[in-house]
Amino acid sequence: MEIISESVDFQLNREAAIAIGKFDGVHVGHRRLLEEILEKKKDGLEACVFTFDVSPAVLFGLSDGKVLTTRREKRKIFEGLGVDVLVEFPMNLTTAATPAEEFARKYLSGALCGRFIAAGEDLSFGQYGKGNAELLRRLSGELAFEVRTIPKVSVDGVQVSSTYVRSLLEQGRMEEVTRFLGEPFFVHGVVTHGRHLGHTLGFPTLNLLPEEEKLLPPFGVYFSKVRIDGRLHPAITNIGRRPTVSAAEPGKVQKLGEAAQAVKQELPVTHVSVETYLYDFDGDLYEKEITVYLHHFHRPEQKFESLDALKAQIALDVAAGKE
Repeated sequence: MEIISESVDFQLNREAAIAIGKFDGVHVGHRRLLEEILEKKKDGLEACVFTFDVSPAVLFGLSDGKVLTTRREKRKIFEGLGVDVLVEFPMNLTTAATPAEEFARKYLSGALCGRFIAAGEDLSFGQYGKGNAELLRRLSGELAFEVRTIPKVSVDGVQVSSTYVRSLLEQGRMEEVTRFLGEPFFVHGVVTHGRHLGHTLGFPTLNLLPEEEKLLPPFGVYFSKVRIDGRLHPAITNIGRRPTVSAAEPGKVQKLGEAAQAVKQELPVTHVSVETYLYDFDGDLYEKEITVYLHHFHRPEQKFESLDALKAQIALDVAAGKE
């Protein structure tokens, strides 16, 4: 997949079918949009996704910047679906001031050789957000592209939107999140060295440090699956700040080994991690890219009186997860 990022100076030499939008979460509504451009590949068009980085809402202070899917994660999704070109259009005060008609002429028609454009009913682009599907339809004859507006998709009688998915995620309603996204919510990243506490307790974990802008569900324990080299492995995942160990006295943590103590000193109490234990798996995965899918919220994060109590609870969690 070709990625065009951090530049407004680009030019495709192939005609394209373009899906335009923010694509946060890449939910089932977005996927319906993507189906339209992927189908056009049969007609010889490049499947192109045009999105914004950062989103207009973030630029103008209307969003906290937290996202369901990070830039890296979106790239993985789009590539997996078969998208040929991804444009991460830089959104700043200069580009945001581009008149909508000029935007359509210069980028969608000119730079991307657009011959087919798919968009949602709530499409907004260009200066003051005046660009919409109606404007594109008005320009379609002159600029020789077809416009297709995709109506809102509903799941369980509820219109799908990134905002609604965010609300479900923040409540830990993971099964519903899966239905609205079309796949389980996931965290993608590279396995890093953690506290090595899991090895000592008998439950070695894979440690991911989520990107700062990644929106996470409530802290706690989740039944999960992990994709490693294309294969899925059943697992259990904890998201949070590990209050039992973070609050432990240095002497107590020292019993876990010098490596654990060193990491404790490096990481602030506010540090959030995604730690996953794979059932019946043995292997060195440090520096490996993995994807952790969260299927079910099991229990909230809690502080235990001792490491022995924590170990006992982990054993119960793992047994429940295996069932």
